[in-house]
Amino acid sequence: MIIDVIDHLAGVAPNSPLDRLRDRRPDAREHAQRSYDALFSPDSEDEVTLVERDAVAAFVAGLHGDEPVAAFYAERLAQLAPHLAEPVQAEIAAGRTTGPYGVYPDAAPAGESDEGLRYQARHADLLGVRLAAAFEHAHLLVFRPREAHRKALTALADAGWSTTGIVTLSQLVAFLSFQVRLVAGLRVLGASPKGSTA
Repeated sequence: MIIDVIDHLAGVAPNSPLDRLRDRRPDAREHAQRSYDALFSPDSEDEVTLVERDAVAAFVAGLHGDEPVAAFYAERLAQLAPHLAEPVQAEIAAGRTTGPYGVYPDAAPAGESDEGLRYQARHADLLGVRLAAAFEHAHLLVFRPREAHRKALTALADAGWSTTGIVTLSQLVAFLSFQVRLVAGLRVLGASPKGSTA
């Protein structure tokens, strides 16, 4: 059983310098774990099922390209919904890019516009309408956040997502982005000879 998922993903050993470093911010540590628990062990699946949560998590983690984190969520999905493992990996391959992208409508920052990849789910027939829409929205939030406007939310609603479900989906994507970055940072600190004094 994983007690603290960030410690697990970052390889933080008990009583190590990184463990003591994280202990300096006990509230942050606790809240991060509580967020994980709330998103992946919800009281209700009425709005977003466990399969949908794990599929989106595997997709988003895969897009970020952090192999240990991506493998963790891919394994969760494979245990819960093995039929989705291969299609999700195919979607990750189709959606992986760098970013951030987006097109500014106004003239002033137009020079900063970058069209980039516009992802569309390749295997909607295997994912289903809801998951395909969720993946497209997740990709938008990860790589084109400036374009996450009302039209994008309408696409989710048209695919059967409720307002509460859309909020949960967005929270999931935000949490995964935070988690990947925190884990990567902890690994860097752990690899540094000065990590214990950072």
